[in-house]
Amino acid sequence: MSDWGFSNADEPSESNKPPMRMKPLKRWLQRRADNYQQNIRLLITGFVLFAVGGGLVVAGEFLLRPSLMQELLALLGLILLGGGLILALLGYLSLSLLRLFRFFNDESIDD
Repeated sequence: MSDWGFSNADEPSESNKPPMRMKPLKRWLQRRADNYQQNIRLLITGFVLFAVGGGLVVAGEFLLRPSLMQELLALLGLILLGGGLILALLGYLSLSLLRLFRFFNDESIDD
């Protein structure tokens, strides 16, 4: 702070500094945003798992007689649907929102 009571805009004030525990999270998010090939792989893998899970649910409904095997196949399909949805969502958010985060947060990563 200068003698006149004005703060220097280039100097980060104590209130504007992120807490120390946020720096590793910020660095991880920036690296995640920069790794677009892995993010696309997550999106595609999630889509494939989602499609396979949906196929298992449909196959269990229309190809099997009502039995325990039909229910187990549908359960496996639902588990794959959920896992695929989560992976696809993670890949999509990494491709879109984290790239925006990286764009607006233009500080370089010090390795």
